[in-house]
Amino acid sequence: MRFRLPLLMAGLTAVALTAGCLSTPPKTPSTPPQARPAGLAKPAKPAAPSAASRALRTYYSQLQADLLAQGLMRQDGGGPDTPYGAREVARNFERIVFYDEYARGGGLRSGEGAAPGGLRRWSGPVRMRVEFGASVSDEERASDTAEVATYVNRLAALTSHPISMVSRGGNFHVLFMSEDDRPQAISRIKQLVPNISQSSLDIFRDLPREIHCLVLAFSGDNSEYDYRRAIALVRTEHPPLMRRACVHEELAQGLGLANDSLSARPSIFNDDDEFALLTSHDELLLRMLYDPRLSIGETAEEARPMVQQMAKELTGEGEG
Repeated sequence: MRFRLPLLMAGLTAVALTAGCLSTPPKTPSTPPQARPAGLAKPAKPAAPSAASRALRTYYSQLQADLLAQGLMRQDGGGPDTPYGAREVARNFERIVFYDEYARGGGLRSGEGAAPGGLRRWSGPVRMRVEFGASVSDEERASDTAEVATYVNRLAALTSHPISMVSRGGNFHVLFMSEDDRPQAISRIKQLVPNISQSSLDIFRDLPREIHCLVLAFSGDNSEYDYRRAIALVRTEHPPLMRRACVHEELAQGLGLANDSLSARPSIFNDDDEFALLTSHDELLLRMLYDPRLSIGETAEEARPMVQQMAKELTGEGEG
């Protein structure tokens, strides 16, 4: 189960110094050695996880094992057993792009039955930054950063939109945090979005274990459909594959694929958990979402003729 709530780099230069052989003994420094600056001190090792965090880790590990035993959480992107054509792509695009899984401003209340909205995506560059809770180990940080970096490159290639990783600033923040990092996460979210609603903040504060990960996307003042900032939260109690699945879905959801559909297959935008990672079908949805022939705020009815045309082009059914 996932959650979306749509609403209203600095470059680092490394200098390498190579020491040569000294023909004379080094001189004694004229100033006494200084204490190591506090900011350069080696970070303390993460504290042992709490009982609550350990319980979540056990729960998610067992859940992943159960799903894999059922043949779910596939990583093959779809195959001969999951055929789809232009009709299915166009139908799934409309359902996933123009509808919401959860009611706007309604917390975790289902958005089923709500009228479709306008097309949502980013008009400006997307600068993704990963951040970690104090409980996350160095090894996990390196692995998660590499995973996001690889996926960001894939998203940028698919959408032809400026999407990049940054080490500072950013407007799409991917928070990897555990249950023990909850106070840190809430503090950081308030910092990033000072005017965030209490209902949205409460979701982070009382996150049920059924919510594996989530993303909130925020629009600008001029258009409720033009995304300007997003925050994704990935639980670090997840085993590796489930963690990757969260990255794949939430980052793509935060680009504008806001809903799930039980008819979408092969797709990660389906709560059946059949697929863990972005599929060939989902790649088409991203290409269509950022195609300049569609406009931010456009309604499903207005976009439908072009959506159907693009689906035929991408599936090869428009040839001949």
